Amino acid sequence: MAHSQYRVLMLPPPGAVVAPNGFPADPRPRAAPKIFLDAMEVRIRVFCDEQNCALEAELDEDDPRSWHWVAYRSTKSGPNEPVSVIRIVPPPHDPHPNGPSDPNEEPYIKLGRVATMANHRGKGLSRLLTEEALQWLAAHRDEVSTGWKGLVLCHAQVAVEKMYAKLGFVTDESLGRWDEEGIEHLGMWKRL
Repeated sequence: MAHSQYRVLMLPPPGAVVAPNGFPADPRPRAAPKIFLDAMEVRIRVFCDEQNCALEAELDEDDPRSWHWVAYRSTKSGPNEPVSVIRIVPPPHDPHPNGPSDPNEEPYIKLGRVATMANHRGKGLSRLLTEEALQWLAAHRDEVSTGWKGLVLCHAQVAVEKMYAKLGFVTDESLGRWDEEGIEHLGMWKRL
């Protein structure tokens, strides 16, 4: 299916409006921008409904400070349907799960919450969003983080390691593998 059937929108960090009373927070915050709510709907349907991850943990402390992308399927008969999402999180970050702790580690951007609705998988949407986010990052380095030198980390589900490898990410064996919500993950790096 051609990517021309999809349009991609980006939302800069939405701030406290997504969790006005702190965390844990409602994953469908009423005052949040529509793009954010669309992103959350895809994430909830993929991670919570399909992969059985905890709903309470889906909206987290990184969401207010992250950039969010949503791919919409264009429809002739009604509103555009959100079908794929990604977010990028600026530094600082919590320590790596199950990995080394280096206080002198170079600041990095974390790419995550990549999800595509089941009926739209296999169409290259996760790849499209990842490429769009990385291109945007390369063009807006200082906007995302002062002093950031282009290092990007992805905590990938093991099942999609090959997709990220095709995008130039390299698995970091020193980070090991860890369980997030019952799904095995690993760390992969790329420098822009």
